[in-house]
Amino acid sequence: MTAPPAFLDAPSTLQDDRPVGSTPDGLASPQEVAAQRQQRVMQIIGAALLGTTISGAANLASGHWANAGVLTAVSLLMVLAGLLVRAKSIGPGVAVLLGSLTVMVSIFSWMNHGLRDHSLLVYPAILIFAGVFGSWRLLFGLLAFMMTSVSALALADIQGWHRPAVPAFSASSPVNILVILGVTAASVWMMTADLRRALALLRRENARVERSREQLEHMARHDALTGLPNRLVARDRFESARRRANRSSQNVALLYLDLDQFKTINDSLGHVAGDELLVQAGQRLTRLVRRADTVCRLGGDEFLLVLPDLGDAQAAAALATKVQQVLAEPFTVCGLEVSTTASIGVALHPQDGHQFDEVLKNVDIAMYKAKEAGGNAVRFFNPEMNAGVLEHTALLAGMRAGLARGEFQLHFQPQHALDSGRVIGAEALLRWTHPERGPISPVRFIPVAEKSGFIVELGAWVVREACRQVARWEPQLPAGFRVSVNLSPVQFRRGDVEAMVMQALESSGVSPRRLDLELTESVLLEETYELSSMLSRLRSQGVCFSIDDFGTGYSNLGYLKRFEVTRLKIDQSFVRRLTQDAHDAAIVGAIVQMARSLRLATLAEGVEDEATLVALRRLGCEEGQGWLWAKALPPEEFAAYLQRHCERDADLEVTSEVTG
Repeated sequence: MTAPPAFLDAPSTLQDDRPVGSTPDGLASPQEVAAQRQQRVMQIIGAALLGTTISGAANLASGHWANAGVLTAVSLLMVLAGLLVRAKSIGPGVAVLLGSLTVMVSIFSWMNHGLRDHSLLVYPAILIFAGVFGSWRLLFGLLAFMMTSVSALALADIQGWHRPAVPAFSASSPVNILVILGVTAASVWMMTADLRRALALLRRENARVERSREQLEHMARHDALTGLPNRLVARDRFESARRRANRSSQNVALLYLDLDQFKTINDSLGHVAGDELLVQAGQRLTRLVRRADTVCRLGGDEFLLVLPDLGDAQAAAALATKVQQVLAEPFTVCGLEVSTTASIGVALHPQDGHQFDEVLKNVDIAMYKAKEAGGNAVRFFNPEMNAGVLEHTALLAGMRAGLARGEFQLHFQPQHALDSGRVIGAEALLRWTHPERGPISPVRFIPVAEKSGFIVELGAWVVREACRQVARWEPQLPAGFRVSVNLSPVQFRRGDVEAMVMQALESSGVSPRRLDLELTESVLLEETYELSSMLSRLRSQGVCFSIDDFGTGYSNLGYLKRFEVTRLKIDQSFVRRLTQDAHDAAIVGAIVQMARSLRLATLAEGVEDEATLVALRRLGCEEGQGWLWAKALPPEEFAAYLQRHCERDADLEVTSEVTG
């Protein structure tokens, strides 16, 4: 048996908004549909059984015994149909019910008044019930039987084989007609009620689907936290504004802003406070702009303002200034007052691009330039910024490929004791020779590596390579020789420095006492328990620490004591003007005296002539490096340099012993 029509599958869900046993979307479950269908068929069987009982009684009263007998037999078959339906054999039950009614009507038409018999009124009702509750086979089977019966009856009447009685009025006639009409009407009413309820459910479901579609569309085009439009809406608004601007010769501006202290607030107060701050910032921006402007949240703490119909850049600058002022006012989040500022980039159409993606890329660049300026700044895009970004991207890609291809190399600049001239160590300096662009200065590529985070991977390679070279030179190294390696602050924030250093030492077999790690003052100023513990563990293994470029930063004496560094490296900006500038001489002298009182060694960078060497000796500086002795040398040349000086030092010691 085929499935029931679709509009009968859902009526049971119309008892309430969410019937027991219904599916999560509010539609009736298959079990409910079957139960409802069974109930409806039982109701129709009951109505038909009541009708045959009344009609049978009327026929008995009128003396139509044959009709009453047929009705009695049909009633028994209806009882059988009801039992089948109650046993959940709905298909066979419907077939018994409709089949017995069809045969009954055909018998009545042959027994009584032929094609004039009022029992033929039941045929259409039977076909309706078959179409609703039966299969297509039952429907067309009954239709074929009815057409055959009617055709045979008509042929028999025409040929004289059947002589139907002329209808005569009797008490049973109106009763039979009324029963037929009443049962048919009741059954049709029940089915149309199902249809009305199904249509009502369909309308309600369509409304629910429409609401869901609208919600999904809103979610796809708006930020879930702030409710502000997202990038998709920004693109649409920009394109509309661009088309109007092209006709009116106006500008369209994009303002890209980033909250400067958001990460600190988010980390210290928690994500709930961070979310509340973002919501309030979005509300302030929305109140600030014009009705035609659009405030979007792109993600994180970044917002984008689409400003159509601007006269010139001054109007965009004026609004950017207002944005700074509005966001600089304190926020109250989680009962606390917090302050933040914004770094804002500005780009204009058509000057800075014609398509949305192009202008968005350029305004993003301008925003990062404002960020690099220290925050709380506004920067307009200019082509030089884009050139810088392209250079940055090309350098970063070249570095990644170059490290894999072996384009990087360490050069070593010797470090000497100023009193004896002995080689006491070397500083490992990174060099990069690009296959097409040739040598690239560290001044250009190191900042890019630090900004991108690639310095973590690159710095780890430097430490490994420095240890590997020291292991190769070990047989000829003098006692106390150390190789100095610079560590970037980014490595401490984003990498596992301790594991990286210990792995390099273990893989090379070099003693930790041969390694001197140079730290910047900014690293030590970001003092944490983890940093202190990590440096202490490395120091316990024998690794030494120096402060690089001392005197150019905060020169805090507290961290010199806490971190137990062994050497201060005096920045070359003081050393190179030592003999010409009395202030530089005073600074160097003060650093040397302070280091001596703290029992720290001092090393001067950038020693380039004998006069500077003499001045450093006079001030008490102990060590130095610079072009006076040698530039940074490739490993093979440094090995030869080291061998020459070790042989010379050995000769001097022999001479000293003989003369002594």
